[in-house]
Amino acid sequence: MNLPRVLVETSAGRIVIELETVKAPASAANFLRYVDQKKLDGTEFYRAVKAADHFGFVQFGANGEFKRLLPPIAHEPTTQTGLHHTDGEISLARLAPGTGRSEFTISVGNQTSSLDAGKGQPADNLGYAAFGHVVEGMPIIVSIMDAPVSPTATQRGAFKGEVPVAPVKVLTARRLKP
Repeated sequence: MNLPRVLVETSAGRIVIELETVKAPASAANFLRYVDQKKLDGTEFYRAVKAADHFGFVQFGANGEFKRLLPPIAHEPTTQTGLHHTDGEISLARLAPGTGRSEFTISVGNQTSSLDAGKGQPADNLGYAAFGHVVEGMPIIVSIMDAPVSPTATQRGAFKGEVPVAPVKVLTARRLKP
């Protein structure tokens, strides 16, 4: 079975993501709803967390823009899907279970100890919902994470010290033909 792929054209270059529609059907379908409705076009990578060399994550999505938001979906923890937050894995960020919408993280390095279910984040221990992986463009993701961040800027009062000085724009996100 061919898994669907999405081409994310950014101001820094091309990223291709393969979606695990079999193992994480709700989370992958959610991402595809944002792609198909062009709600990711014009967004940006607004958060970069670098804990060490080649270790952290980047985040992109609607970033609270109400006109871009679709209804939240049920949470698919990694204990249910069998997927893990390894290098290049994309996941759906959320606050509480059932609140995941349009905020997507891409892991740089192995993030299983902090983002997988049962590993302590968020407080309910259900982690983020992994649903695919980068198959092309990981150097771009690493460069986004490695770029300078502002020591004082925030996004809606959060992420101090994690906001890129020059955010990378998502120009378009489109399904690739199989």
